[in-house]
Amino acid sequence: MNDPEVLVLVANDAAGEGVNLQRAHLMVNYDLPWNPNRLEQRFGRIHRIGQREVCHLWNLVAKDTREGDVYFKLLKKLEVEREALGDKVFDVLGRLFDQKALRELFMEAIRYGNDPEVRARLEREAEGAVDRQHLQRLLDERALVHDSMDVSRVQAIREAMERAHARRLQPHFIQAFFLDAFRRLGGKIHRREEGRFEISHVPVALRRRDRHIGLGAPVLERYERVCFEKDKVDRQPRAELVCPGHPLLSATIDLVLERYGHVLKRGSVLVDEADPKDTPRLLFYLEHSVHDGRRTRTGELLTISKRMHFVEVGPDGEYQDAGAAPYLDYRPATDEERALVEQELDAAWLHKDWDDEVMGFAITKIVPRHVEEVRARRLAQIEKTEREVKARLTKEIAYWDRRAQDLKEKERAGKRTRLPAQVAQERADSLADRLKARLEALEAERHIMPAPPRVTGGSLIVPGGLLRKLGVRTASLAEVADAAERQRVERLAMEAVMAAERALGRTPRDVSAERGLGYDIESKDPESGELVFIEVKGRQAGASTVTLTKNEILAALNTAERFRLAIVEVDGDTVKEPIYVRGFDFGQPGFAQTSANFDLATLRKHGGQPA
Repeated sequence: MNDPEVLVLVANDAAGEGVNLQRAHLMVNYDLPWNPNRLEQRFGRIHRIGQREVCHLWNLVAKDTREGDVYFKLLKKLEVEREALGDKVFDVLGRLFDQKALRELFMEAIRYGNDPEVRARLEREAEGAVDRQHLQRLLDERALVHDSMDVSRVQAIREAMERAHARRLQPHFIQAFFLDAFRRLGGKIHRREEGRFEISHVPVALRRRDRHIGLGAPVLERYERVCFEKDKVDRQPRAELVCPGHPLLSATIDLVLERYGHVLKRGSVLVDEADPKDTPRLLFYLEHSVHDGRRTRTGELLTISKRMHFVEVGPDGEYQDAGAAPYLDYRPATDEERALVEQELDAAWLHKDWDDEVMGFAITKIVPRHVEEVRARRLAQIEKTEREVKARLTKEIAYWDRRAQDLKEKERAGKRTRLPAQVAQERADSLADRLKARLEALEAERHIMPAPPRVTGGSLIVPGGLLRKLGVRTASLAEVADAAERQRVERLAMEAVMAAERALGRTPRDVSAERGLGYDIESKDPESGELVFIEVKGRQAGASTVTLTKNEILAALNTAERFRLAIVEVDGDTVKEPIYVRGFDFGQPGFAQTSANFDLATLRKHGGQPA
C-alpha cells in the first residue's frame, strides 16, 4: 500500500475491514451496502491512526431508482444531523435500523415503490431512523465514558490536563537529557535549523541495545534530522520526533541505566538552596507498576500503569510527598560542602535500614492509591467496551449466519450465487472466533493487580540553611540573610498577587506548599475555565536579580501563554503593585542546570500590570 506509483485502489467489499489504507484519504462508495454499518467500517480503513490528511467520502446513489430514493433521503438527513451532532453519528450507523433492517426497506421500495402511500411511509421510516433524538440516544449508549463525563467532570479533566502540561518533560527536559546522554554514549549530533538536529553517527552499542530490547522500529545508523517538538517535524527535510517510545530514546535510556543505574542505589549528596532549614533529609526514588492479566511477547504480565514517586523523610521519621520531580531543583554538593557536612553523613539516623521502612510506607500509602485510581478508570471502560464489542460483533455474526443459510438454500435449489455459502459461513465463524478472543482479552484486562514497589535510589538532601549556618554563601537567595525576614517578604508578595488576581476576576489558589510544580498560584478564569500559573517572587528594595529554579523555567516554557512571573517589591512595610512578566524567553536550561539568575531591571522593563 506504499507504492508511490499507485494513485487509485479499486476494491470490493473484502477491503471493508481488516486492512490499513491510511495512505489514501479520499473514498468513493460506488455500491452502497444494505447494511449501513458497512459504510462506517469502510471509511474506517482510511480514517485511522497515522492518517495525516482530512478524509472525504462520496456515496454514489443510483438516481431515479426506488432503493436509490430511500438511500438518498437517508444520507441527506444524516448529513443534516452530522452538522448538529458531529462526525460521531457515523459510529452508530449499524444501529439506526434496529426495528426494521434497511434491507427490508429497500425490498419494499422495489416491490411497492409505485404506491405513493408506501413511498411516503418508507421515506418517513428512513428519516425517522436518523432522527436527532434517536441518534443522540444511540451515541449516549455507545459513549465509553458517558456516565462519568458530566460538565464538572469534563472541567476537572481539562484542569488536570493543563496542570500536566505545565509539568511535562517533553520536549525541553527530554531534549536536554538526550543531547547530554547521547554524546556521553559516543553519539554525534549537530544543531541545524532552529530546534532541529542531525545525527551523523549512532554508536554500535545503541544499535545493539535496540535489537536486545526489541521495541518497535529499528535504530538507524544516522538520522538526517531529529527534533523534540511536534511543530518542527514537517519541515524540509522531514524530522524524526524523539519522544518517549521512540526506539532511539528507549535504547539510550536503557543503556544509560545499565551503565550508571548503580549510582542511583549508591546515593548522592544534593543541595536544596531554597530550603532555609538546617536539618538534612533523605529523598527516596520509588517505582511502582500496575499489571493486568494480559501477557507481553516475552510472557511477562502487561504493565498498564507505571509511576515514579518521590518521598522525603527526616530524622523524625515523618514522610512527605516530594512532588513530581524535586531533583530538578537540587544541585550536587561541592567537595567543600561535603567536607563541611561530613558529620551529618555519620549521623545514626542515616544508618537505619531505610529500604524496608520505605517499602512499608509505599505498600500502605502509595500502592493502594495507585491501584484504585487505575482500577476505577479502567473497569468502567472495560465494561462498556465489552457491551459495545458484543453488540457489534453479535450483529455481524447473525448477519453472515443468515446469509450463509440463504446461500445454501439457493445452492441446493441449483441457483448460481455471486458469493459461495461456504465463504459466508467462514466469515461468520471468523467473526465468532474474533468475538471469543476479544472477550477473553477483556476478561484478562479485568485482573488488575499491583507489582511490588521498588526503591530505585536515594539522596541526602542538604538544605541551604544548614550550609549558610556553617558559613557557606550559596548562589541564590543571598540578598536576604535572615530566614524570618525572607519568609515575611514572600508572604507579603503572595498576598499582593492573590489580591491582584481577585481584582482581575479570577479565582486564585495557593499551591506553594506543593513540591515541584514550578509555580506558586493557580488562578482560574471563571468564564473560560482556563488556568493561569503564577510564580511569585518577593524582593526587597535594592535587589538586583531574580532566581528561577529549573522546575519554574520548565513551567514557563511548557505554558508560555499562561505562565506569569509576578515580581513584588517590598520596602519595609510598603508593598508595591505586582509586576507581571509574560512571554519572556527564559532560555532552555541545560541538563545539569538547577537554576538561573535573571536581571531584575530587564524583567521589570519586559513586565507590566497584572493581566
